[in-house]
Amino acid sequence: MRKQLWWASATLALLLGSVTACSSSSSTAATSPAATCVNQSAPHHAYVVVEHQSGTSLQKCVGFTGATIDAPGLMDASGIEYQTQTFSFGKAVCQVDNEPAQYTSCFADNGPNWSLFVETGGAWAVAQTGYTQITLHDQEALGWLYTANASPAPPPLAKEG
Repeated sequence: MRKQLWWASATLALLLGSVTACSSSSSTAATSPAATCVNQSAPHHAYVVVEHQSGTSLQKCVGFTGATIDAPGLMDASGIEYQTQTFSFGKAVCQVDNEPAQYTSCFADNGPNWSLFVETGGAWAVAQTGYTQITLHDQEALGWLYTANASPAPPPLAKEG
C-alpha cells in the first residue's frame, strides 16, 4: 500500500509540473523535459510514459483538441517508436522505443513483455482493455513498462535528466 501511495504522489507531482510545462511559455518551462509538448497550444494534454527494463524512462506530452484522444493516436503523435502485431483479439504492442531491439514473437513465453497502465486522477491502474480500446482525457497518461514480472508496479513519472 505504501508503494502505491508513493507512486500516486510521484505521478501527481510530476503531472502537475508537466501540465505547467506544456501550457507555459516561461523560461523555467523551457528547461523542463516536458516543455516540448507536441501541439503545445492545444486545450488538452495527455502523456506517454515509458519505462525500460534497465530502469531508464521517457515521457512525452501530446496536446489535442477533442474531448479525448485514443491510445494509438497518442502514441503516433508522441513520436515514440513502437511496433504492433495483429491478433484475433486486436493489436498488441510488441516494441516500444526500440525495446526489445528485435523480436520474433510479440509475447515472450519466458522473459520480459510490455505491461500497459493508465493514469487517471493521480493513480495508475493496470489497463483493463487492449491498447486500441483505451481513450484518454485531459491530463491522463498511458504508461508502458517492460518487465518480466507477472504483477508489475506501474511506471514512474520521472523527470528526465
